[in-house]
Amino acid sequence: MENFEILPILQYINKKFGAGLQTEYYQNIRLWKAWWKGYVKSFHSFRELDGDKVTERKLYSMKMAKKVCEDWASILLNEKTEIAIADKTSSEFVQGPKQTTGVLGANDFWEHGNELVEKAFYSGTGAFVLRLENMLVDGKGAVLRSPETQIGIDYLDAMYVYPISTKRKKIVEAAFASVQLVRGKYQVYLEEHTLQNGNYVITNELFDYSDGAMHPLPLPPGIAPTLNTGSDIPWFSILEPNLSNNLSNSNGMGLSVYANAIDELQNVDIAFNNFVKDFKLGGKKVFYNRSMMRTINGKTIAPDDVAQQLFLQIDADSDVDADLKTLIQEYNPSLRVEENTKGLQAALDYLSFKCGLGTRFYSFDGGTIQTATQYTGERQDLVQNANKHYIVVERALNSLVRGILYIGREILGQPVKEDTDIEIKFEDSYIIDKEQERARDKDDVRDGIMQKWEYRVKWYGENEATAKAAIAANQTNDELMGFRPPFGGGQNTESGLPGQNSE
Repeated sequence: MENFEILPILQYINKKFGAGLQTEYYQNIRLWKAWWKGYVKSFHSFRELDGDKVTERKLYSMKMAKKVCEDWASILLNEKTEIAIADKTSSEFVQGPKQTTGVLGANDFWEHGNELVEKAFYSGTGAFVLRLENMLVDGKGAVLRSPETQIGIDYLDAMYVYPISTKRKKIVEAAFASVQLVRGKYQVYLEEHTLQNGNYVITNELFDYSDGAMHPLPLPPGIAPTLNTGSDIPWFSILEPNLSNNLSNSNGMGLSVYANAIDELQNVDIAFNNFVKDFKLGGKKVFYNRSMMRTINGKTIAPDDVAQQLFLQIDADSDVDADLKTLIQEYNPSLRVEENTKGLQAALDYLSFKCGLGTRFYSFDGGTIQTATQYTGERQDLVQNANKHYIVVERALNSLVRGILYIGREILGQPVKEDTDIEIKFEDSYIIDKEQERARDKDDVRDGIMQKWEYRVKWYGENEATAKAAIAANQTNDELMGFRPPFGGGQNTESGLPGQNSE
């Protein structure tokens, strides 16, 4: 709900929990969202004098804020990201045999999860919130086991996340809002996750929003006022860009990936607007002498008016054609394509650098934006920033899976283990040239920097024991793996490396 005012929600949560939420921070989120949508009225709207009247115009925008967040989402959570759960039964419950079914599949996780990463990177915070559908509770709010109960996942951006308490700058208690328009009136559903005696208790409330205030409404059938989870495992998982927040009153909320790059976003749109305007204003101008005007039935008609070509009338004493020797005179303004392209490319370089993607991540080619596909040594800044963000994505996914497994065992009665090992495997081929990396590793093996068994583990997916056994049994095909000893070099059969002793 774009125009919904969240002040009453903040006031209610502050009064109930003493959370200390500030409207100023959520105003920042509104600004970041406006840039993500590509239109900030205070910047993109301006007025021009058109003759004797003022016309409101809009600056052309490349909407690069959204593009930046899309690219970060593609890097951090994509179709090749793997959630490896050690216990087979638990894994199939969560995601099925191929990560396409189970709880994640039923909730379109890979589609909506990628979208949430994008939203978290523009708004500073995102949340996976687990909800039970068709659940049964007893009189004390404890959830009863039922085969009819199903696990749902909500994907919320920062505008619907309200921290209640934090620990070490991490949100440990929070309220989550859903806003809907019912017969022209707003209704607010609040779900509050708080710790009581070390376990999470979920409180559900429904409000009518009118006259700038929250008015309680009865809960719909099937929704319990309180739900005691019986566990310290949260039923929500917070995702934030791994950036140090330099804004005050954040209350554990994160920072947009372009929060400190607003000037650069403006610079890109100014450069792009100049690029487009030169094309719009760069068409041929044809000046004609007043003597070429015709009057038919009392109406003055310009030459070639049917074709609607641009003709500009000039007076006899005009500087353009003062001597009247030329009836028609052409003016072909320069489009300044090269200058505008260089200026826009420089603006894009500054923006991508400030947003952690490194310089030259974007290429302005042929009037369109292309994402670079070659990543060499100068891309190390992107790799480092991606590795930094992988940490928070891994933490969020791990917490989400733990919550799903707990609900599966305790509520749904499934034979799963919430304490099983979970490993998040990211696919970094989007930012690292694998062939170049593999070639470097081969060189390291030849030079004795990397052991051959390490190479096999990394590139052939073997475990350490299998890789070492293969080498010891002389099962390694050096030619196939690309390890060729230098001319005249000897082979040490113990280590499998030219001229090297085994460790």
